[in-house]
Amino acid sequence: MNKVILAGRLTRDPEVRYTQSGKAVASFTVAVDRRFGRKNADNNQPTADFIPVVVWEKLAEICGNNLIKGSQVLVEGRLQVRTYDAQDGSKRYVTEVVANEVEFMGSRPQREGGFQQGGFAQGAPAPAAPADNSFGPAIPDEDIPF
Repeated sequence: MNKVILAGRLTRDPEVRYTQSGKAVASFTVAVDRRFGRKNADNNQPTADFIPVVVWEKLAEICGNNLIKGSQVLVEGRLQVRTYDAQDGSKRYVTEVVANEVEFMGSRPQREGGFQQGGFAQGAPAPAAPADNSFGPAIPDEDIPF
């Protein structure tokens, strides 16, 4: 059985491209803290693994439209190892997770301008977070982008 489940944060915005046949493919990297990893002696931060993730078709478009650097996600998929020949003639190996499901977790990180992505008009300030640290006001189902 080949099944991978990861929980972590995106290290950069997803990159969405299209194949020649028109299929969407998104790629991003998820930083996953090691559960029992040693702390970094310099800044007492947990050790993390940076795992490349690939998503296809409709899920790729959803990820590209709704995830940004810092987004917290739960990824379920399979581990894939593939090879290709580099321009210098050497054989390169790539290990990545091909995701079947991506679940958006936590609150949305804010873009650099201080506005949240998705669900709100661009340029409109995001609503303030509730003081009790709950998930915020209820959003009608028809406003959810997935």
